[in-house]
Amino acid sequence: MNTFLWVLQALLAIAFLAAGFNHAFRAEQMKAQRGGQWVVAVQRPWLTVIGWLEILAAMAMVVPGLTGIQPGLTPLAAASLAVLMVCAATFHLVRHEYPNLALNSVLFVLALAVAYGRVVYPL
Repeated sequence: MNTFLWVLQALLAIAFLAAGFNHAFRAEQMKAQRGGQWVVAVQRPWLTVIGWLEILAAMAMVVPGLTGIQPGLTPLAAASLAVLMVCAATFHLVRHEYPNLALNSVLFVLALAVAYGRVVYPL
């Protein structure tokens, strides 16, 4: 089970590092991408905050386990990402952006699995 959770944590870390980097630093380029029209509906400072939260949570997916320092941060970060995905899914649902909604739902399930898994099977 530990290996399975590590794989999920790594996948989430990669996904949220990429998303966080795009949200924090590449908002203008995201507008031109397919499915990126939602970026114009979010004020730039909020998008930057969301991006940095995603980057920090992605780091909290792996760093505590690798260092042994504050391993309780991992399930907390995963739960926070699950909440963030609920907010993002709600945003996209209101805007009828269903492809984005599907991705948010998958990331929500993975984050919830890590949050639950790391409470039951701590690092």
